[in-house]
Amino acid sequence: MEEVEIPSYFLCPVSLQMMRDPVTLPTGITFDRHSIERWLFSDSNHNTCPVTKQPLPASVDLTPNHTLRRLIQAWCVANASNGVERIPTPRPQIQLSHISNLLLETKRSPANHLPFLHKLQDIISASEANRRCVESSEAVEFLSSIILEDHGDEALAILHSLQISPQRFLTLLRKNQSFLDSLFHVLQLSSFKSRAYATLLLKSVIPLVSPANLSSKIQEEKIHEIVNVVIDRISNQATKAALQVLIELFSWGRNRVKAVNAGAVYALIDLLLEEEDKRVCELSLVALDKLCACAEGRAALIGHAAGVAVVSKKILRVSQVASERAVRIVEKVAKLSASPVVLQEMVQVGVVSKLCLLLQVECGMKEKEKAREILRLHARVWKDSPCLSPQLLCSYPCS
Repeated sequence: MEEVEIPSYFLCPVSLQMMRDPVTLPTGITFDRHSIERWLFSDSNHNTCPVTKQPLPASVDLTPNHTLRRLIQAWCVANASNGVERIPTPRPQIQLSHISNLLLETKRSPANHLPFLHKLQDIISASEANRRCVESSEAVEFLSSIILEDHGDEALAILHSLQISPQRFLTLLRKNQSFLDSLFHVLQLSSFKSRAYATLLLKSVIPLVSPANLSSKIQEEKIHEIVNVVIDRISNQATKAALQVLIELFSWGRNRVKAVNAGAVYALIDLLLEEEDKRVCELSLVALDKLCACAEGRAALIGHAAGVAVVSKKILRVSQVASERAVRIVEKVAKLSASPVVLQEMVQVGVVSKLCLLLQVECGMKEKEKAREILRLHARVWKDSPCLSPQLLCSYPCS
């Protein structure tokens, strides 16, 4: 059987695959719809034609190229004997009016919810344009209102797949003021899937909540549920999202004490003991650094048998970010919670050795300065310690 060669004018300039739904930009260049939508509406948010590099309007029109589509379909039919499948005619883009009609029908009876959710998922998966249309519709508010009902898993999955913009989330929070509480309530459920989606949505929503609400309306029970997501290791993605939520919450002093009471310090230390993922370690150290800004957080760190040791271990072992945060944690403990017992422990578990090593190796200037300051501060206790090797003692800073 002869090898079938696809004509070059059937190839998508963005992805070099056969066009299935050719559309033309205002620049006159034709692309496959799926590929050009990925280019224009991805997180990178490109605003130029990938071929001509010409700037495109904010609301760019993708004009279907029906002539080219029929040519491609004809070519596929002509080469069917060689195993080429005919490309189906693409479905028309969804309209807001269609989604509104589906919503009206769905709201009449709870029995209609599941069929509606399945239809909505099909609509979203069909194209990027459909996804953006659904995101701008009232379907978002409806989905947010049913996440605690029987089909909450599906509603949460769709909300996550919509990749809702911050502006749209703000609109949602204004229209559905109980949405944030509902997401936290989902975290109490037994379904790992629901908890994962709720955590990922919280990661997007929490930065948009006003500081006053973050400080006064986030109860200890809610922080405890986020901490449980970290403890349960539902998924790597959910763990990272939970850590980012905690970091946002820890920006406000009241929440730090609540988090310590909810077991956050112990959960973060246990995570650092077992986790090898670089980003998870960085986020855990950032969260611990924020918690150590309060006396309760430092006391919990010192109270954990491996707390000081695991923080020291991460210096020069993970990344520049991790080292910087670990040194900041050591600095807070050394300056604000430096009892004789703690100072002795810092020698025994290798904190002082790590600080001396920092002065000998290539690393950030901030870490070096902090290391010098900490070593000078407790030179009387540490400098003559038998736990330090002569090689490290030679780098001990003078008073």
